[in-house]
Amino acid sequence: MRKLLKYLKGYRTECVLAPLFKMIEALFELFVPLVVASIIDKGIGNGDVNYIIRMCIILGGLGLFGLIFSITAQYFSAKAAISFTSKVRHVLFDHIQKLSYSELDETGESTLITRMTSDMNQIQNGVNLTLRLFLRSPFIVFGAMIMAFTIDFKAAMIFVGTIIILSLIVFGIMLSCIPLYNRIQQKLDGVLGVTRENLSGARVIRAFCKENDEIDEFHGINDSLTKLQKFTGKISALMNPLTFITVNAAVIILIYTGAAEVYKGILTQGAVVALYNYMSQILVELVKLANLIISLTKSVACGNRVQAVLELEPSVKFKSEEVINENGKYIVELKHADFRYKNAQENSLTDINLKVKPGETVGIIGGTGSGKTSLVNIISRFYDVENGEVLINGKNIKEYPSEQLRSFFGIVPQKAVLFKGTVRDNLKWGKKNASDEEINEALEISQAKEIIDQKEGGLDFEIEQEGKNLSGGQRQRLTIARAIVGKPEILILDDSSSALDFATDSKLRKAIRNITPSPTVFIVSQRASSIRYADKIIVLDDGKAVGQGTHDELIKSCEIYKEIYDSQFSREGSING
Repeated sequence: MRKLLKYLKGYRTECVLAPLFKMIEALFELFVPLVVASIIDKGIGNGDVNYIIRMCIILGGLGLFGLIFSITAQYFSAKAAISFTSKVRHVLFDHIQKLSYSELDETGESTLITRMTSDMNQIQNGVNLTLRLFLRSPFIVFGAMIMAFTIDFKAAMIFVGTIIILSLIVFGIMLSCIPLYNRIQQKLDGVLGVTRENLSGARVIRAFCKENDEIDEFHGINDSLTKLQKFTGKISALMNPLTFITVNAAVIILIYTGAAEVYKGILTQGAVVALYNYMSQILVELVKLANLIISLTKSVACGNRVQAVLELEPSVKFKSEEVINENGKYIVELKHADFRYKNAQENSLTDINLKVKPGETVGIIGGTGSGKTSLVNIISRFYDVENGEVLINGKNIKEYPSEQLRSFFGIVPQKAVLFKGTVRDNLKWGKKNASDEEINEALEISQAKEIIDQKEGGLDFEIEQEGKNLSGGQRQRLTIARAIVGKPEILILDDSSSALDFATDSKLRKAIRNITPSPTVFIVSQRASSIRYADKIIVLDDGKAVGQGTHDELIKSCEIYKEIYDSQFSREGSING
């Protein structure tokens, strides 16, 4: 959490003024009991109505000025807290964008969402309360004790004993709750993770009639969180009764002692009332301080969780200097490439060798879990290889800065992801300044032009979040158009036509082959028909390349490819190229 405080540097003025104005407001509050005592002793005691009126006006003035200073402090503390968390949130989001797939896989989406939302809100509340109360409450407590000493030493010693006992209660409960609040935040991650899975996988859950199982699982995790929150709540709930018992006991002692002092003529009645008011102020402020410390504890725990994400070092690091791009004999080359997912026991890819010339189409096929997606992910450097090299235009992929490397690729991932906005906005992700003519050309190639023309508004048709108002095939075609619109040198289609019928798939492949200038295309597919006419096909099995060549060559030399092809032909019949 301490490392996050550097983002408060730009708001030093607010961080100074907020507690300063709060302490001035507290100073006014400390004078109130003395004015009340004066009214009782001099005004009421002497029957001086004019004096009472003057003192009441002073009381009103103290209240008014206290309100003004309090509102001013509130403004500065809120400004500092909101600005600070806004800056941290931007830094966190920017850092998450730089993390490689390995860190994202390890951390988990639900955890990152919690860090960006719940944790950041808790940090904001903690900073706001700290600036307002962290100095004010101790100032009131010790100020009230000092003011008590100015009234009567014997009575003030009651204040000293009370403050010590209250401090032990408050800090004892606080220290007990700190680790429990950390555990609560961790369990909250679990609840969010299960909720997110259920919402994103609602169709699958219903298809397999697993609603009751998922409900039971959610109840189990939620009940665990609830029990921990209740247990923590019971401990923290002890604070109010214990503090009130202590203070009321102190008040009884104070009034008893004060009555004896008044009887002896040592103290006045107004002084006893002032002491009682100071005791009440101490109680209120210590309870505020306890709540502040608990809130601060939560904020520190959340800040540490945010800091842990910021301290995650991306395993894929890019250089800053742009590389002079020289077209080599091979646009993509893999030399003895090995790849393993983080914390995995075995390689996902082993000793992959591949040479691809500019403009060639490469088909990648294999069974589920054979490493097809892993292969295109290391080519585009979403992951780094464990051993071996990946070369683009004859240069190691690690030599390229991020933007230059990404400019080579147009990528269509397995899951078709679209964003809320118009069709035009979504396709401009592929090229920021793409004209409508370029967008329409990309739509024609992806076989999506006719679909968009039929939509109300055409390119201005509003796509809902994740493309919920489009079918699976329509989403796939739009994501293909988004990749094509930038006319990349390397186009990666990762099983991106699985929702398309064979005729549309065939038209799509023909249109891609006719793109000028012709891109190098990687097609990951389960269908032999989709890669049949590729210039080169690589067959993967358990992370190893068991075959490489053209369709005709592999039919003769690769048993696994022949099995895949024969099984699909017997099931699908004639396949159109």
